This record gives sequence, C-alpha cells and structure tokens, in this order.
Amino acid sequence: MRALRRRAVAPPGRGVRRVRQWARGRRGSAVVRVVRPVLVLAFWLVVWQAAALVVGQRLLLPAPAEVGARFGELVVEPAFWATVGHSLVRVLSGFVLGTVAGTVLAVTAARWSVVRALVTPLVGAVRAAPVVSFIILVLIWVDSGRLAVVVSALMVLPVVFAAVLEGIGRRDVAMLEVALVFRLPVWRRVRAIDVPAVLPFFAAACQVGIGLAWKSGIAAEVIGLPAGSVGERLYDAKLLLETADVFVWTGVVVALSLAAERGLGALLRRVPSARGAVAGGGARGRGGGAS
Repeated sequence: MRALRRRAVAPPGRGVRRVRQWARGRRGSAVVRVVRPVLVLAFWLVVWQAAALVVGQRLLLPAPAEVGARFGELVVEPAFWATVGHSLVRVLSGFVLGTVAGTVLAVTAARWSVVRALVTPLVGAVRAAPVVSFIILVLIWVDSGRLAVVVSALMVLPVVFAAVLEGIGRRDVAMLEVALVFRLPVWRRVRAIDVPAVLPFFAAACQVGIGLAWKSGIAAEVIGLPAGSVGERLYDAKLLLETADVFVWTGVVVALSLAAERGLGALLRRVPSARGAVAGGGARGRGGGAS
C-alpha cells in the first residue's frame, strides 16, 4: 500500500517533463511572434516622432499622429476605396499578364533553341533597362489608363521567364528517360515530372514579381496620371505640398503590396511542391529589379 502511495505522488517522468517544456516553448514562441512586430513598429514610430520634432516642419516631415489622423479622414471616403480598387485591378492585371507571358515564353524557349536565342537577349534588355524608360516609351504607344498594366507586365515577365526556364532545366533526366521509354503521354509527363520540378521556381518568381508589379505600376501611374489612381493622388499631394497625404498613399501602396505578397504566399503554400520556395521567402527567384 505504501509503495502504491509513493508511486502515486512520484514526480512526473522524463517524457512528461519534455512535453511540458515543449508546450511552454510553443506558448513562448507564439507570444514572441505577436509581441516582436509590435515592438519593432513602436520603435520606428518613436524614431519617426523624434525626427519630426528635430525637423520641426510638418511640410518636410509630418508627425505620425498627423499622418494617422489624415489616414482616418481618407479611409472613410468612398473615393479612397475607388482609387485603391482601380490601382489594384491595374497592377494585378499586369502581374497576371506578365506571369502568363513569361511562362509561355520560357516553355517555348526550352522547347526550341532558336526561340531561346531570339528571346533571351530581349528579356535581358527588359530586365536591365530602367523602369522609367519603359514608362515613357509605353506612354507613347498606349493611353495612360493601360500604362500601369503594360509596365507591370514588362517588369514581371523577365523574373518569371528566368525562373521557369531554370526549373525546366532542373528536371530529373532519369525520370524523363523513363517517360520516354514507356511512352508516357505528354499530359501525364507534364503533371508528374515537369510541374513538380518547375513549381518551386515559379512560386519564388511570383513572390518576387508581385512586389515589382506594385512598384513599377504605381510609378507608371505617377507619370501617366490615369484618372482615379493612387499615382494621381500621390502626384496631387506632392503638387499641393500635402506631405501627410504623400505618407498616407505611400503607406497604402506598401500595405497593398505586402498583403498581395502574403495572400499569394498563402495560396502557393496549398500546393505541396511550392511550399519550400514560399517558406524560403522567394530565395530562389531569378531575374532583376525595377530600377
């Protein structure tokens, strides 16, 4: 009976202690994930406020409270959401167009060496040229309403082209030979071999491309000034010396870009072959940036 009592009050075993430590670690990491961004944001808000006090001129650097108040005024206006919607449609349309065009060109270039020899220098030129040059050039050919779509597509295309082409080159040669020996239908080979090999590179390129699409698309709107766009509102704020509005609209662009990137990442994580590339933050992405 005494032995049973001693066993009942005995300390938990090593396995139980490990489980408890693991649970405490999980709770601690969850708290860190929530608290750390708040602390980082608070730090930079303090730095911003201190810089605004040092400058002492709201025309040059408005305080965070002033920018926040101005955002509160704008966000309740229907025109604000209409402006955001117009720019959102333009940028996402350009992103989709550039992604499709880059993928098709990469597949064609991988299939025929002549196409690759002809297309690769052109894609390299698009990647290397400053985005402002393309904005001015495209503005000669298309109206300002479609300018952001075309420019965003041009900036995304080289990134997707290079990534998909590299993914095609990384396919398992042994698996391709097996498919050839057993005369596997093309659609089955594409689904079983090609897509799993290319998808991680494609996913990383998409995450890089969505940010480029936003930066280049808004830059195109600032120059082309299509009616009812974020770029037009930015230009008007600069013209009227409304620095708080410039900060607000810049913050809106950054928030939309981050939201689009996070949403795209969440969508791609549902595809098993793309999870590694998405978790890695697009480290595999190839291409260039808009300068």
